[in-house]
Parts: sequence; structure tokens; C-alpha cells
Amino acid sequence: MMWLRAVPLILVVLGAAVALVILYGGARWQARTERLLAEIWAERVEPAIQTYDPSEIADLPAPVERYFRTVLREGQPLVAAVTVEHTGTFNMGEQGDQWRPFASTQHVIPRRPGFLWDARIRMAPGLTVFVHDGYVAGRGVLVAKLLGLVTVMEQPSTSELAQGELMRFLAEGAWYPTALLPSQGVRWEPIDETRARGRLTDGETEVDLVFAFDAQGLISTVRSDTRYREVEGVQVSTPWEGRFWEYERRGGMLVPLEGEVAWLLPEGRRPYWRGRIEAIEYEYVE
Repeated sequence: MMWLRAVPLILVVLGAAVALVILYGGARWQARTERLLAEIWAERVEPAIQTYDPSEIADLPAPVERYFRTVLREGQPLVAAVTVEHTGTFNMGEQGDQWRPFASTQHVIPRRPGFLWDARIRMAPGLTVFVHDGYVAGRGVLVAKLLGLVTVMEQPSTSELAQGELMRFLAEGAWYPTALLPSQGVRWEPIDETRARGRLTDGETEVDLVFAFDAQGLISTVRSDTRYREVEGVQVSTPWEGRFWEYERRGGMLVPLEGEVAWLLPEGRRPYWRGRIEAIEYEYVE
């Protein structure tokens, strides 16, 4: 039974090999993250103004004006960059629910619009999928790799993907509300007393969302009828919705700490992201 004596050594060797693979995958992924962030920062444009002046919202649709008066104070410095730490669950199922826990760091630059969501989704003990989801120098990025090495999903950089990612940037403006001001490129159109349409253009990509505001004047939902999702390799235009709640003041601004995102399918609402902000850090225009 000499081989039995070798079992502990074999286990040690296997454990070391797994640890090396994990370290290597993490290093490769971090290098890719840094390259994408460098692209986003290279496109950064400093706004012409430094602080929020209520005079710029005087002619906006009533619910939008009320929103800015609620979440911003006069003289609020404009956000130049944001770092957000999330935790939550992500639905990995194509047909049914397969919710898996995630933790992520998201970096955002309001002008030129850009962001990168860098997530770790735990599929099983020891098995983690690394995800990049972002809008980088005018193009969409969406890739997932097991342990940061083995590609399990990657969407090509199409105009549909760019549209969806810029739409996400606009929707998540609730986390960095000065980016939703007209001076930062968002154009607002009235709908009714509780809703307005926000439009944003970056290069050849233009998106719009319907923002719904609650009784307190805060953004409760954002919606598009034409966001693309991949279905068996084909991009299909599908209604999409994000929800926000639990607003608290961070960096002088009222921002939501919890949210959920869902596709609105013929068979019903299908959430796929539920998350909470654990930390949010702002850099301001100087």
C-alpha cells in the first residue's frame, strides 16, 4: 500500500496547482481590467462647469426639475468619477431561476460616458466566473471567463451592444445624478406629471429611457422598450426595466442603495440582477 502514503503528497501538489491557476487567472484578469480602465480614462473630458446651479433646471419637465431639487443642493460639485462596490445576486438561468451571489467593483466616468463593471459570480465552491460589462470609448464590452481564464460568454462589439451599454450608463445616473443634468449632455422631454424621457448621445450611439418618479420626487424606475438581448445568438429588441429604492445621502447627493434589473418578456417580468451598494466613492470636478 505504498501508494496510500503518496496520497497526502498528491493532494498537496493538486492543491498547489489549483492555487497557481487561480492566481494566474486573477492576474490575467486584472491586467485586462487595467487596460479597459485606461481606455475609459483616456477619453475623459473635464466639464466646463464645476458645481450645480439650480438655474440650469428651470425649464426642465416638472418631474425632472423636482428630482434635481430633491437630490442635489445648490453648489453641489459635479461628479468627475465614481467607484461603486456592489453585492447581490445574478440570475444565470436561461429559462428558469439560477440565482448566484456576486461581488463587484464598478468604475464610472460621466464625460465622455464610460464605465466598467468588474464582477465575480460564484457558481460553486472554488468556481468563480469573472465578468466585464461596460461601455469603453464608445463600444460595448461584455465577456465572462471562468477563473478569469476560460471564456464562457463573449458578445461581439456591435452597435446593439454599444446601445445597451450606453443605456445602462444613463439608467444608473441615479447613482451619480449630476451626470443627468442638461449641462452634462442629457436632453429631457416631458411625458406627464410623473414621467419624462431622457436622451443621451455619444458619437453615433443615441439612447433614450423613460424615467418614472415617485411621490418624493426620486427616480423609481427607468424603462426602455427597445434594449437588445441575445437569444440563441441573435440580438432581439426587448422591453427592459430598472428599479431603484432605499435612497440615502452620499457625497451630498440622494442616491439609491438598492436596485433590480429585469427583462419584460411576454410571459412576464424576468429579473436578472439584484444588488446593493456597499460603498460608493466620488471624485469631483476641480
